[in-house]
Amino acid sequence: MKKYLADLFGTLGLVLMGCGVAVSLNCGVDAGSVVGTAFAFGLAVVAMAYAIGGISGCHINPAITLGVWISRRMSGRDAIMYMIFQVIGAIFGAALLYWLVDSHTELNGMGANTCQKGVSMWGGLLSEIIFTFVFVLVVLGTTDEKKGAGKFAGLAIGLSLVLVHLVCIAYTGTSVNPARSIGPALFARGAALEQLWIFIVGPFVGALLSAGVWALIGSDKGDEPKTEY
Repeated sequence: MKKYLADLFGTLGLVLMGCGVAVSLNCGVDAGSVVGTAFAFGLAVVAMAYAIGGISGCHINPAITLGVWISRRMSGRDAIMYMIFQVIGAIFGAALLYWLVDSHTELNGMGANTCQKGVSMWGGLLSEIIFTFVFVLVVLGTTDEKKGAGKFAGLAIGLSLVLVHLVCIAYTGTSVNPARSIGPALFARGAALEQLWIFIVGPFVGALLSAGVWALIGSDKGDEPKTEY
């Protein structure tokens, strides 16, 4: 139970801090607000990775959990429980933010995800698939027992999330995390709820693709034997 609770609180922190900065900076109005929001999400992941990583692995993202499960690093039961607690944590985080701000801006209510101006729903879906694929692939690679980055994994993952946000905010506000989208959407309502399926389907498809690619490139099978001199 402790690992599930750890991911609940980790996801709560991610939504509260990341979406909180998006609301405070009115993300999308200028380049500075985009950069600030991108770093907020990335730093939140770094902080939580070193806070709860030793307890739950700090997934705080159902897409990551799906990728880890497909990669056979956890059981199906654990994967389901992780996802449930992540969504609960995201809702709690969004509720706290809603209580703090007591209102939301027209542009980015509650930091919720929607397709940005000029981006179609299919364009938004494709963006979420592509950037979740990149992000989860980084997670799977850096946390691999043999080929991973060890204690630097949390930093690498957080920085990759910053990069993903810098690129994707202009398209969808950047989700790459179904729980992160579900929580704020329940309070923002409107377009955020109508388009929520994009930010559930897209990240899950991206995670499946990244797990498949990591199985291909990260497997020890087919590696040439090392020659010692």
